[in-house]
Amino acid sequence: MDIIVCGAGQVGAHAAEVLATADHAVTLIDSSEQRLEAIDQALDIRTLTGNAANADVLREGGAGSADLLVACTAGDEINLLCASLGKALGAGRTIARVHHSAYFNQRGLDYRRHLGIDSMICPDYSTAQAIAATLRNPGALAIESFARSEIQMQELAVDAKAPAVGKRLAEIGLKPGLRLAAVERVNEAFIPNADTVIEQDDTVILIGDTDVFESGRNLFSKSDPSRKRVILMGGPSTAVWLCRALHERRFAIRLFEQDPERAEELSTKLDWVTVIRDDPTDPSVFEEEHIGEADVFVGLAGDEDARNIISCASAKSMGVKQAIAVVQQPGLMHLLKPIGIDAAFTPKTLAAREIVGQLGDKTLLSLATVAGGTVNVYRARVGPEALAAGKPLRQVKLTPNWMIAAIEHGETVRVPRADDVIEVNDIVLVIGMRGMEDKLRDMLGCN
Repeated sequence: MDIIVCGAGQVGAHAAEVLATADHAVTLIDSSEQRLEAIDQALDIRTLTGNAANADVLREGGAGSADLLVACTAGDEINLLCASLGKALGAGRTIARVHHSAYFNQRGLDYRRHLGIDSMICPDYSTAQAIAATLRNPGALAIESFARSEIQMQELAVDAKAPAVGKRLAEIGLKPGLRLAAVERVNEAFIPNADTVIEQDDTVILIGDTDVFESGRNLFSKSDPSRKRVILMGGPSTAVWLCRALHERRFAIRLFEQDPERAEELSTKLDWVTVIRDDPTDPSVFEEEHIGEADVFVGLAGDEDARNIISCASAKSMGVKQAIAVVQQPGLMHLLKPIGIDAAFTPKTLAAREIVGQLGDKTLLSLATVAGGTVNVYRARVGPEALAAGKPLRQVKLTPNWMIAAIEHGETVRVPRADDVIEVNDIVLVIGMRGMEDKLRDMLGCN
């Protein structure tokens, strides 16, 4: 593939390296000739000095015939403009890297669609999601990320005295906007149908629109799972994304931020989080706040790799059950396990992985696994040859293999009702059994 990468910072340079190593023809554009010279000596790529937001520079770089253009300079607005220009000039696919949630969340205006950009990536968001996935069900994150938190998903252990026990699914009385996606029983998992009887000790996967989710949860489980005590050191944007990803009763979060203005901003923005203006690595603070009794300690103090690593290792040695570090340099990763750090994440590596993952033209993607790995969460764009297109869901044979968990139609995302119709170009989230992908492709008309 012919790929243009705009921006030779940490993310751009690493993405160019990964793509070049995979034998793609890469052109790297940056305004700094000195930065490009250093990269040019290390990689077999083409470099071009210039402003990536200038159409003439993009033309010279080959945007008109490029298969992919990735805009990942330090400026969000430059990246949005660059990716939009690249698409207008003829690039097959464009990706913009953004930092600010106003652009990435698409609240108020869908910048991606408005500017003709194919997709956006946010390394801070991706890092937060990766951390949250180690603490939560990854399938839940796949659902909630797709639906911009308008839909929830939880795995629930069915209580002996729950109202649903002993009843057929059709008799339980789930409100519109709620669906039972899967049932785990003994050593098997399956997609339920209307005649499935819920049994004590089942584990069920419930999906629902946020406004009705709690009513569905109460049908299966009356007890709250024990809360995890989470300590966050540092308040960058990754911390904000992480707090949002863990915004539920199962997590009690304390965020330590030493900068007074940032701490005040975070306490206003994250009103469900306890924000403490102090240093959790200070021995007196560590003892006073009982940090050693926490379940999780996450070091994400900006670009301070050494501080994150040392703090996590210290917290683990002082009793914290799980330590997670954010590091900027992938070369440090091999050092962390031996000193007790359970997991580590590098934003630029995650960003490069996202970019590589979008190289193909697949319209059916596996996002996560649930139910012990036997059931997948798929994202699919409905094609014109879809067997299910134009039909109400009640007329589409889904079980025992699949369940439509959510439908994105235009600006609307919701858990579908039985009378909802799947239309060509809708994006759907499907929960289904592994090994049935070929039949799913036929049903949804995707590759």
